[in-house]
Formats: sequence, structure tokens, C-alpha cells
Amino acid sequence: MTTIVTRFAPSPTGHLHIGGARTAIFNWLLARASGGSFFLRIEDTDQARSTEENTRGILDSMAWLGLAHDGEIVYQSRRFDLYNQYIDRLLASGHAYYCSCTPDEVEAMREEARARGAKPKYSGRCREKGLVPGPGKPDMVVRLKAPLSGSTVVHDLVKGDVAFDNAELDDMVLRRTDGSPTYNMAVVVDDATMGVTHIIRGDDHLNNTPRQILIYQALGLPLPVFGHVPMILGPDKKKLSKRHGATSVMEYEREGFLPEAMLNGLVRLGWSHGDQEIFSRDELVRAFSTDNLGSSAAVFDRDKLLWLNAHYIKETPDAELAARLGDFLGRLGHPGQDAQYLARIVPLLKPRAQTMVEMAEKAVFFVVPDGELAHDRKAVEKFFTAEAKGHLAALWELFKTVAPFDQPSLEAAVQGYLDATGVKFKLLAQPIRVAITGTTASPGLFETMEVLGRERVLARLERALAL
Repeated sequence: MTTIVTRFAPSPTGHLHIGGARTAIFNWLLARASGGSFFLRIEDTDQARSTEENTRGILDSMAWLGLAHDGEIVYQSRRFDLYNQYIDRLLASGHAYYCSCTPDEVEAMREEARARGAKPKYSGRCREKGLVPGPGKPDMVVRLKAPLSGSTVVHDLVKGDVAFDNAELDDMVLRRTDGSPTYNMAVVVDDATMGVTHIIRGDDHLNNTPRQILIYQALGLPLPVFGHVPMILGPDKKKLSKRHGATSVMEYEREGFLPEAMLNGLVRLGWSHGDQEIFSRDELVRAFSTDNLGSSAAVFDRDKLLWLNAHYIKETPDAELAARLGDFLGRLGHPGQDAQYLARIVPLLKPRAQTMVEMAEKAVFFVVPDGELAHDRKAVEKFFTAEAKGHLAALWELFKTVAPFDQPSLEAAVQGYLDATGVKFKLLAQPIRVAITGTTASPGLFETMEVLGRERVLARLERALAL
């Protein structure tokens, strides 16, 4: 049985978007599910548009999603000599030829074909000329001598058999006049030399596939298995783009999505396993099969991703979530928080947050220095009445002696105060909450006080009384 080898081959001419990330996930899962290998290749032959920053963003995205690759990263920009060796092989075997036609001449051929109602393509003018480069001769490209009749069939894992008429595929350029290989040539050499057996990619690549198959055949190389998955659509059923919100993977990280939720959400765009919606990483590896890849376009639903994210926030162990919360608090300007303290805050906020940014924003009042706690002005005006201040002063004295300073004891002490004074709890609840949190919305009052601790609660009540 052949060992499955897959790859992900992004171009660093932009950020890694979620469509590309989904392709990476499918290839990673296919390799891991079969005990095979998953390689990463950076297709950086477009030197003008490829940047180090984009490459770093791709690698960060892969690391964040947990898509570890095997072996060294392959960079196309370092392999031009290898590509040219294979192009020279095609020239020597008669499967390729030199062409001296200028871009303007080729465009004229296409226009003439359009005028006849034919497929606009290169006419093959230099196909049998036997041109060879040399001093004093014009710079020439190298073209594939493609078959003129018959068809090239893509046996697709997702779409079934797709046939292309060879008469409509022109003699494509393999090497430009500057000696650089074209995309299709480089991809075939890379996939062949890396031992890639299976290629899952977006169906925007489907038109490249027959051209690549012709290069494989001309070189006498075995074909990989291809699978082309439909594009991801926005809620309006149009191709996903920036107008649908964040599309780059690391934007979702910055917005506070967990990688587990992102992995789960993206894999379900075009793949299914019964009616199951939520999968752990291990479950995905066990369940993944190309048989379950869908042939119709999937619609990206941000609300569903938020629902998934809220689920994973609730399921993540407190200590692990506390470490993530500390990171996001740092981004909000509150770095260096005590991990054990954060682990006590987390259970109060888990049910109330859909993203880590939301959780961090809700956690700020727990970690801000007492003297810097911001109070909602409208809440202060509404709840800090003269009567309320009198009760807050009495409660300040009461809380100094409550022991232990925990939820049951605090609740019992306040209930005793209510019984003794005849005051209703709703008269005290919001003044206390605004005093210690700065706002009218927080987790349970007594649980919040227990986590804040006696020192913070007393300091904040004292400051509130001064307001």
C-alpha cells in the first residue's frame, strides 16, 4: 500500500485566509489519518509580491492551528536550478521547444482566434522550427509540445472524472525569457520530487490540473491523486471576501477565537461525518476521509463559529484558559497577571464570553489597580444615593470581619444585615456591584467578591464612598 504524502503550498503574496487554511487542514488530516506525511511548501517565485512578513504570517497561522508539518519547509525560490534541469529534460526528449514569439505576437494570435470564434490561444508557430538559443538571437521562452487532439481527464476525488479537450489547451510556457519557471512547471517538479501522492486544493485550481497532468506525462512521472474542493461562500452566497468580515486566519486569533474552534469550524465547511458538529483534534484524525468531502460550496457562518468558540471556551480547563486570558489582558494593557488569580476568575467568565477578547474585557475590573477602576458615570449617578452610601459604609465595616471571606459567608453576612435593617437586597446589590466592579453587569456578586478578596473589596468600597 502506498504511503500517503500530502502538502500545503501557499504563496506569500498575501495573508493566509480561511479558504487556504481549510485546504491546509484537509491535507494535514488526510496525512495524519493515514499515518502518512504532510509537507509545507512556500511558493515564493513571485519575488516582487512575496514578502518575509507574509511568510511569517503563514507559518504563525499554521502553528496556531496546530498543523505541524514533516521535514524541512521547501521554498520554490531556492529551486530554480532543479526546475531548469527538468525543463532541459523535456527539451532533450522533444516534449518541449524554444519559441521566439513576442508577447504582442501571441496576443495577436489570440485575437485572431477570437475573431474566428475559436479558443484564444498560442498558434504553435514555433512548434516545428527547431529553434536553439545562442549569441545574437532573441530571448526565447520554452513551451510544452502538448498533444493536439484527444482529451486529458482529471480523476477527481470530489468532482469525479472531469475531461478537458486537448485542442483547447495551448502549448504553455514552461520557462520565461529570464530563465524563471512558470507556476505549473514548478508545481509539478516540486510535487514529484517531494513524493506527493494526494493533492487537495480549491477548485479555482481545477483549470491548472490538466496542464500539470500533461507535464507529468511528458516527464514520464506517476500522477498524484487530485481532489478539488468548492470555494467557501459568504452568507450572501458570494465568494468569501473582506466585506464578510475578517478573512485572514490571524485576524481571528486577534479577535479571540480559539484554534480548536477554528479548526473544528473550518473542517466542517465542506466535510461531514454523520450529524456530528463538534470534534476534538483526535476525533477528526480518526474520522477524516476524502469520501466525505462535499461537492457543493459551503457557506461560512460567523455566528456558528462564535457558538463553537463559546463551547470550546467552556470546555477548556481553567488553568489553560487562564494562560490565554493573561495573554489577552496583556494586549489590553494589563500584562503580568498572577496565573493562580486568573484561574479563579475564569470560572466566573466562562459562561459569559464568546471570545477571549470578550472575556479579557470582562476581566479588566478584576485586575486593574483599585485606584484606577473606572466607574460608569450614569451608574454612579443612579445608584450612589445618600441612602445607598450609608449602607455601603456599614457594609464596609461588616466586610472587615467576615471570615472566611468567601461566597457563603459574604451572602450570610449581607442577609443578616438585610434582616436587621429591613432593607431589600435590590437596594444594595447594584451599589455594591458598581462600587467594586465599576459597572452594573458582572458575574454573581458574592462569587465576584470572593475572587477579588477582602483587601480589594474594602479598598474599592472606600473609594466609592469618596465618590
